[in-house]
Amino acid sequence: MTHLFALMLWVAAVLAFAGGLAPLAVAIVVIIVLNGVFAFAQEYRADRAAERLRDLLPAKVQVIRDGLVSSVDATQLVRDDLVLLCAGDRVSADLRLDTVHALAVDESMLTGESVPVRPAAGDQVYAGTFVVQGEAEAIVIAVAGGTRLAGIQSLTESAQRPASPLTLELHRLIRVIAAIAVAVGVSLTVVSLLLGLRLTEAFLFGVGVMVALVPEGLLPTVTLSLARGAQRMAHGNALVRRLDAVETLGATTYVCTDKTGTLTMNQMEVQEIWTPRGPVTMNGHGYDPQGSADGEPVAIEAAARAAAAAIACIRGRAVRSKDRWVAEGDPMEVALDVLARRLGVPAVDPDTITHRVTFTSETRYSAVVAGGNTLVIGAPDALLQYCDTDGAAAAAVVDLAGRGRRVLAVAAAPGVLVHDGLLELAPNRLNLLGVVGLEDPPRTDVHAALTTCREAGVRIAVVTGDHAATAEVIAREVGLLGPGGLVVTGNELPADDEHLGELLDRDDGVVVARVTPADKLRIARALRARGHVVAMTGDGVNDAPALREADVGVAMGASGSDVARATADLVLLDDHFASIVTAIRLGRATFSNVRRFLTYHLADNVAELAPFVAWALSGGSIPLAIGVLQVLALDIGTDVLPALALGIERPGPRVLDGPARHHRLVDRGLLFRAFGLLGLTEAVLAMVAFLLILSGHGWHFGAQPSGAALAVASGTAFAVIALTQYANVFACRSERSTVFKVGFTTNRPLLLALSIEVVLLMIFLGVPPVAHLLGGGWPSYQGWLYAGSAAIVLLLVDTAAKLLRGGVRR
Repeated sequence: MTHLFALMLWVAAVLAFAGGLAPLAVAIVVIIVLNGVFAFAQEYRADRAAERLRDLLPAKVQVIRDGLVSSVDATQLVRDDLVLLCAGDRVSADLRLDTVHALAVDESMLTGESVPVRPAAGDQVYAGTFVVQGEAEAIVIAVAGGTRLAGIQSLTESAQRPASPLTLELHRLIRVIAAIAVAVGVSLTVVSLLLGLRLTEAFLFGVGVMVALVPEGLLPTVTLSLARGAQRMAHGNALVRRLDAVETLGATTYVCTDKTGTLTMNQMEVQEIWTPRGPVTMNGHGYDPQGSADGEPVAIEAAARAAAAAIACIRGRAVRSKDRWVAEGDPMEVALDVLARRLGVPAVDPDTITHRVTFTSETRYSAVVAGGNTLVIGAPDALLQYCDTDGAAAAAVVDLAGRGRRVLAVAAAPGVLVHDGLLELAPNRLNLLGVVGLEDPPRTDVHAALTTCREAGVRIAVVTGDHAATAEVIAREVGLLGPGGLVVTGNELPADDEHLGELLDRDDGVVVARVTPADKLRIARALRARGHVVAMTGDGVNDAPALREADVGVAMGASGSDVARATADLVLLDDHFASIVTAIRLGRATFSNVRRFLTYHLADNVAELAPFVAWALSGGSIPLAIGVLQVLALDIGTDVLPALALGIERPGPRVLDGPARHHRLVDRGLLFRAFGLLGLTEAVLAMVAFLLILSGHGWHFGAQPSGAALAVASGTAFAVIALTQYANVFACRSERSTVFKVGFTTNRPLLLALSIEVVLLMIFLGVPPVAHLLGGGWPSYQGWLYAGSAAIVLLLVDTAAKLLRGGVRR
């Protein structure tokens, strides 16, 4: 209700009321209130991140107090409480682990690391994370504001959402329009006094002119254009939470994207298996068990034996949920379960398992005894030293790890090697069955999307909490990282923000790994300080501060946290990076649409102002061609609907060719088109038609025309401005292509708007009470002939100007 444009409209409403134009004053107030309420609703929804952060904590927690297990509200936890954790729990406070049994914790929302960690006794786990496997007892060391989660919340609240480029440009435009309106209004008031008008009449005349020059329809037109862009983005799986983000996306010059879930599927998958009988390559998609294997038959048979041993040691499974397969447990274990199903390996009968060794951070393996054999799976460097194998296995591990794979070794031995919960291992005691290479595979459409971004002049960086080697492999695989690209970790970033921005501002791609929330925040600020319009993607709680700091925060809708979605300006419903490209395309189209209807509005103002300037410069010798009420009728009655139709113009086919064409909403090119070409043409045609009709009724310069002659001439000038504006709306559909190339029928809402406007024009000129109130009359047939010819002349002038510029692209 109080930003610059709203304040200007408030002043216009007060002046309109003071000038006796009460209906106009009411209409302006309605516009202010409707837009204010709409903006408030959008901002209210976008600023609920703190509430979402509180929602991350569970309502009830299992604790041991006085030796008894009880369930208490999470808000009642205090330091030194003993908390019980088991698979499926969300951690309720920062905890120090006391006793641990095969515990795995998903910390991706805090760290960005895609693989669950396996903390040992004495390690810490943090509020907001998930237990995906095992159980533990832990001691509370921090609650509420003292938790790591709360620290991220404070970062989120400290980050200031920057004003959008559209907002800044509109403020600049409004200042210019306000200055022009006041200057013209005051000048005409002075001229009126010099010409003999009474002070009251001169004041009301000046006020009327000032109000007429205020573009009352601008704000609803901008709002509708953004809303239409948001609607189109929703069809492209991008949900807009803040309307001005629609246009900001079009101005984006730098995208900082997460890796997991954005560039990749966020589903661990076995890609390769090395066996002593040869390599096997797996084919499939995500957690869907349907798939196949490529390799020699003996190698595939060996891979099946390795898979059978692996699934005996794990608990994670892929389960069907509605219409898709999802992970239940550790994603790496789920990937092994999917591998076994794709190779046709049957599930293990749990009754055959007689001993079990759980994974710990010290041993880094798990094992079972099934059917009298010991089966083991774990880190290669923890198992290969006990396997009877040559150097080929070690070479396979190095090769897989070097290509960004996560590597597991699977081995077996006859007999029972488990005693007192531990394996009795010795060199050459295990038979290596295989080495498994896993990967979170990249999305299939990311490469094309990244190519489009580069063609559009948008630079890209991967900013992730994951390991540098893994992120680099994915970045190169999808084409994000070129030969001159940069790979750097968070602790290697320069301390100075200026140097940081210079380091990251490069064309060939950047990978920043092992970043903290504070790092992402600094990256957004440093790039913005270099003049970039930054879009930052994220899905975790740790991403919330950077999402708020960036010009456009983009959250993942399918896999992201509520906090990220509540903080972001844009939510990708399908998590696809390609949806960002679609959103940028629509954002650029929206920016172009705003320029289109600004050109249309400003050209009309020139034509409306010309009669007052001619009257003033001639000292009253040239009568006023149109009055203040006629100007208002043109602004509100005949201009708004076509402008709205321009605001929903579809994007052109070349909108993503090269960098954003315009950095400023209003530049010299737009001002020349609006004032020096289209507006000037309309003004000249209207004044010529007015003077020709007056002359036909015997008027000469300095004479006072009869009331009937002035009404017909004024109605003719009104018709000329209206019809040339109808032609102008077609001219404004493109800054480069002629109306004959763009076509007259490709924007159906525009045709409907013009049909309504023609009816309104007939009412304004043909209904006697309305025409008398406005001050015009029904034009003669010569007047209509002038008006129709004027519309054609305007299109020809616009076409000639575009052809001279050589603009043949839309």
